[in-house]
Amino acid sequence: MMKTVLAALLTLAGATALAADPILVTGAGATFPYPLYSKWFSDYNKLHPDIRFNYQSIGSGGGIQQFTNGTVDFGASDAPMTVEEQAKAADAVHIPTVLGAVVVTYNAPIQGLRLTPAVLADVFLGKITKWNDAKLAAVNPGLSLPDATIAVVRRSDGSGTTYVFTDYLSKISPEWKAKAGTGKSVSWPVGLGGKGNEGVTGLVKQTPGSIGYVELAYANQNKLPTALLQNKDGNFVAPSIAATSAAAAGVSMPADYKVSVTDASGKDAWPIASFTYLLIHQDAKDKAKGEALVNFLRWAIHDGQAVAAPLEYAPLPAAVVKMLEKTIQGLTVQGKPVAAAK
Repeated sequence: MMKTVLAALLTLAGATALAADPILVTGAGATFPYPLYSKWFSDYNKLHPDIRFNYQSIGSGGGIQQFTNGTVDFGASDAPMTVEEQAKAADAVHIPTVLGAVVVTYNAPIQGLRLTPAVLADVFLGKITKWNDAKLAAVNPGLSLPDATIAVVRRSDGSGTTYVFTDYLSKISPEWKAKAGTGKSVSWPVGLGGKGNEGVTGLVKQTPGSIGYVELAYANQNKLPTALLQNKDGNFVAPSIAATSAAAAGVSMPADYKVSVTDASGKDAWPIASFTYLLIHQDAKDKAKGEALVNFLRWAIHDGQAVAAPLEYAPLPAAVVKMLEKTIQGLTVQGKPVAAAK
């Protein structure tokens, strides 16, 4: 009798422990939104202790690859999947989460550096190699520019931040478009390579005379200066949440959410802005993970937007949120719609 009772108790304890195991949702990809996603996943876990997220910040290229290979439950990318990439993951759905700004940061004793599109392209083409070059001096009258060599820093990995930056350069420089083009990885004319936004930030910080491109949050968190850029309307603009939102103001969002907002019109628009995306399956095969992910997305596009601005990201426009509500409502798990979590 005692053995029977003991066995029953052990079985019950095992079942209780099993039921208490959290649902683990895995993802990988873009470093661009990593500061925000870390906060989101932590906050959501506090609201739903039974759900945990494990996100690896490995770059957009790696995120797309792992998502396509099925080794993670979701991917993350600042670059929309290409036709070729989408063909390998036909049921992939792009969910824009926030907007971010790619900024030009530098390590030189210059306050209020201004760059035109042509000058920026020439720096990354390796045509302007000194900080006191005449072209830089012409854009920055009255500034004391050092007689020092410019060290270009760029990404070494497959990167959505690189895609956004090179998308912009290809729009404003025919020479850049012909020589390097747009992509998550390109053949760089010059530069030192750093892995992730973290790697580029670190290289700029430790390399006197350097210049690179990173997401705004990384520059601000590391107290690195950012250049003012001349936008399409001819105004020199500082990177900010408001300027990032302004870049998306006049953009018409397509049904698949694949859109470029670089070099946008608008007197206050930041010229190198982008949506960043979570990549998910239209129909999830794992019931628990699929339902957890869909309900997380519902939370992210509403309550989650409140923490975007404090972390240097621009919240989604209201019109995009309305579109996403319908898209998320159409997602399924094992062929069935997902009820909203209570």
